[in-house]
Amino acid sequence: MSDTMEAEKGETEKKGWLSRLRSGLSKSTRRVTESITSLFTKKKLDQTTLDDLEEVLIQADLGVSVAARLVGKLGKERFGKEVTDEEVRAAFADDIAEILQPVATPLVLDAARKPHVVLVVGVNGSGKTTTIAKLANLYKREGHKVMLAAGDTFRAAAVEQLKVWGERAGVPVIAKDTGADAAGLAFEALERAKADGCDVLLIDTAGRLHNKTNLMDELAKIVRVIRKLDAGAPHSCLLVLDATTGQNAHAQVETFKALSPVDALVVTKLDGSAKGGVLVALAEKFKLPVVAIGVGEGIDDLRPFEARAFARGLMGLPA
Repeated sequence: MSDTMEAEKGETEKKGWLSRLRSGLSKSTRRVTESITSLFTKKKLDQTTLDDLEEVLIQADLGVSVAARLVGKLGKERFGKEVTDEEVRAAFADDIAEILQPVATPLVLDAARKPHVVLVVGVNGSGKTTTIAKLANLYKREGHKVMLAAGDTFRAAAVEQLKVWGERAGVPVIAKDTGADAAGLAFEALERAKADGCDVLLIDTAGRLHNKTNLMDELAKIVRVIRKLDAGAPHSCLLVLDATTGQNAHAQVETFKALSPVDALVVTKLDGSAKGGVLVALAEKFKLPVVAIGVGEGIDDLRPFEARAFARGLMGLPA
């Protein structure tokens, strides 16, 4: 394929993804933009309108701190001046992109590691298992040799689901019977991945938060055991969050940071949520890299996170 055709294909794919992102964010966008538009019956920006705008942003799950920051800046620049709802949304989009830019960091695999071990954590129902499969698909498309470990041995459905996704993506899955020792499985998977010369090993884990002690012990054991084979493992620890949980996502980050070496986030189910703004609040509060976002069920619906495209999409503006 010529360089021109390759570039055109890449551009088409990007446009397709941006379109899916806008469509996926539509519930969140509608919630924010309709509320902002309805406030602009008066042309001049006064204190009442600023207070109302702050409330709109809080209701859209951007959080108190982000809402105060955005509205404070707008008030400083435009107070008493004539302003339209489009100008307000554009100003907010620029400020949101500024908050998001430092955390829009894709997960870069370390070529020196064979394999780069990625531990994936999160509560059941967050989309953790499908996220692992989608990441596997993404890395395979980039030419990496990938292996999966079905470490959520507590749920038979999770193991079966990962096997199905693995087959679909053409990626081997190391699995055992329900109830098997998760740490033992992770150890075996890492041995196999090393022997096979894999570039990346993605390890699924249990996510039952109702018994934190068991979960903490299990995660600690997995880390301890795989470090017998590679003292630096896991090289990445991704926490998968479901956007539909809104502000509950904050508590999940706090909990999993205490239970495991979380160093990055993946936010899923943005297409089913009116609470996409929570991603901005998480970025502002925790400063953890957001390596990918999900806006659909398809295997290609998980992509690296782009700050400007997300911010403008959230405010109903073209990317």
